[in-house]
Amino acid sequence: MTFDLAHIFRSMSSVNKAIAMALMVMALTAVAVTVERLVALSRSASASRRFAKQAEPAMRNWNTQALLALASNFRSSLLARLFEQTLTRFELAASRPEGGMTPVEAARNEAARSTEALGAELRRGMGALATVGSITPFVGLLGTVVGIIAAFQAIGASGAGGLGTVSVGIAEALIETALGLSVAIPSVMAFNYLSNRISGIESALGRSAGQLLDEMEYHHGKREEDEEASRTSGVHEYSDAA
Repeated sequence: MTFDLAHIFRSMSSVNKAIAMALMVMALTAVAVTVERLVALSRSASASRRFAKQAEPAMRNWNTQALLALASNFRSSLLARLFEQTLTRFELAASRPEGGMTPVEAARNEAARSTEALGAELRRGMGALATVGSITPFVGLLGTVVGIIAAFQAIGASGAGGLGTVSVGIAEALIETALGLSVAIPSVMAFNYLSNRISGIESALGRSAGQLLDEMEYHHGKREEDEEASRTSGVHEYSDAA
């Protein structure tokens, strides 16, 4: 018997063919998710680097309007979207105070919500990849068991025994396990790589949000001090004039 996959597939039972096709669908799903995530993460990382470089002068001068305008031009950048949502909430809270919450506190809450939402977006499709990596060995084993059962049924039907009678059927059945493992191993490797990369991006987003909030707190506190000094100066001038 030659190792001819096409011949082996043609000689499989209908159940084994269905299992093999299911494994192929899972393999295509794993490839699609992996490629889509790699492209999306690379595109976001490139856009985020460009945004961070262009946003540096506006951050240094604390020009929030310029930051918002710049962030709106980088829709594929997760960092730009985080900045846009956080700054929008900060500006809204500064123009319309809400209860006892300061604009910085409102922005901090929005940054936490946005970071969580972006993290969920980063992990889109990862559940399917994890499922493929975890169940394909068992699906392949199921195909092997079904194939071996069919081989022994053939022995019972023919009334003949011996290794030669069942060797072809067992070989065809074992292909299912090999196929399941060949799908599972790359899927698990891709899942671990993407998970580590996504965790690094989430950490970077958290650090960037913290730096933005620090700048907000510093400049907002400084503005309040300036306004308080201006009011105090006005009171003194009024007292001197009186």
